[in-house]
Amino acid sequence: MLPSPNRFHFSLGKLFGRTRRSAVANPIAGSNAPKGVLMVLTAVMLFSVTDSMAKYLTLFYPVSLIVWSRFAFHLLLVIVLLGPRYGTRLIRTKRPAEQVLRGLLLLMGSLFFIAALKFLPLAETTAIAYLSPLFVTLMSVVLLKEKVEPARWIAILCSFAGVLIIIRPGSGVFTWAALLPIANAVTFATYQIVTLRLARLESPYTSIFYAGLVGTLLLAGILPDVWVLPQTWGHALAFAVLGLFAALGHLILIKAYVHASAARLAPFSYTQLIWVAIIGFVVFRDFPDGWSLLGMAIVIASGVFMARKRHSVRSDDPDSRDHTVG
Repeated sequence: MLPSPNRFHFSLGKLFGRTRRSAVANPIAGSNAPKGVLMVLTAVMLFSVTDSMAKYLTLFYPVSLIVWSRFAFHLLLVIVLLGPRYGTRLIRTKRPAEQVLRGLLLLMGSLFFIAALKFLPLAETTAIAYLSPLFVTLMSVVLLKEKVEPARWIAILCSFAGVLIIIRPGSGVFTWAALLPIANAVTFATYQIVTLRLARLESPYTSIFYAGLVGTLLLAGILPDVWVLPQTWGHALAFAVLGLFAALGHLILIKAYVHASAARLAPFSYTQLIWVAIIGFVVFRDFPDGWSLLGMAIVIASGVFMARKRHSVRSDDPDSRDHTVG
C-alpha cells in the first residue's frame, strides 16, 4: 500500500506548537468536495494496481529490487513533472534530517508491505495495513496526551477485532507473515506523524521528492547483490509502472486535499479494499472468504467512524484549521 502524505491527520499544536503553514501544503479546503472525492477514488485505484503489480513481481524477483524500482521510477516521475516548474525549490529543505527520517520510514513500510504481498493474499494484506490510522490515534494519545472519548476507543478495539478475524487460526493468513502488514501499519503511522510535521513547514512536493530520493539511494547500496534483469518486456513495463503509478497517486492525493478536508475524504480511501479484492480474484484467484470479508467490513466501519468522529470534534473547535493538516 502506497501511503498518502495526507491520508490521516490529527492535532499537532501541543507537540510542536504553532508553526508557519506552507501555502502549498494546505490551501483552503472544501471548495469542491466532489472533485476531491473523485481524485481520491482515482488515487486509490492507482495504488491498488501498483500493489497488484508488486505482488505479481514477487513471484520472480527479490522484494528489495521491486521496492528500489518503485522508488526510482517515483523519483523519475517527480523530477520530470515537477522539476521544470519548481526548479531548485523542489530540493530546498529546512528540515533535511526529518526528510531523511520520513524517507527511511516510508522505505521500511514499503519493504514490510511488499514482503507481506509475497506470502499473503492481496486483499487481506491491505486490510491489515489499514490499522495505520488507529495506530496514529494511539500515538496521539501517548505523544500529545490527546483525549479520546469512549466511542473512539470502542472503534479502535473493533478494528483490532476485525484484523483478528482476518488473521484467525485456520485461515491462510494465520502465519508469521501476518506480522509484516502489522509492522507496515506501525511504521506508516510513525511516518504519518513526521509527514504532518513537515506539511506545516514545507511544500508537499519537496517531501514527495525526498521520499523518492531517500528510498532510491538507501537501496542502491544493495542493488548489485539483488540485481536481476527483467525476464520479459512485460516485467520491465511492470517495474516502471509500479513507481510511476505510485508517484502519480501521491500527486493526485495532494491535489485532492486542496478541494476537501482529510476527514471528509478519508472514508473514500477504503474503496481500495474493493479494488484489491476484485484484482486479487481476477489476477491471483484469491478472494476473501466470508470471515475475512466480515473482518474487512469491521475495519472499514471502524476507520470511517474514526474519521467522521474526529471531523465532528474539530468542527466545534474554532482553532481547528490551525492545528490540522488536510
